[in-house]
Amino acid sequence: MIKMSVYYPADGGSKFDHDYYRTRHMPLIQERLGDACLRYEIDKGLLGREPGSAPAFVAACHIYSPTLETFQEAFFPHSPEIRADVANYTDIVPIVQISEIVEG
Repeated sequence: MIKMSVYYPADGGSKFDHDYYRTRHMPLIQERLGDACLRYEIDKGLLGREPGSAPAFVAACHIYSPTLETFQEAFFPHSPEIRADVANYTDIVPIVQISEIVEG
């Protein structure tokens, strides 16, 4: 299984609409990926390392897929539409990582 994680740095921009992200953007991705999206998670940053400190990321998402090939075949045909939707909720340039789930 693989996981695509998208992190939105807290110091990376001026806006992030959590409601839009939760109710519109992530459901759009799930719909376009179909069975290639086993599930997804959304994180909303609350705190950093020290009590009362700002979080490093305002948000993150994690999309789980059976294999890298399955994910790529489902995602890349829709990537222009998905990327175009980003401007509707943020001006932050995200950090993206695809990982293999080795345990869990």
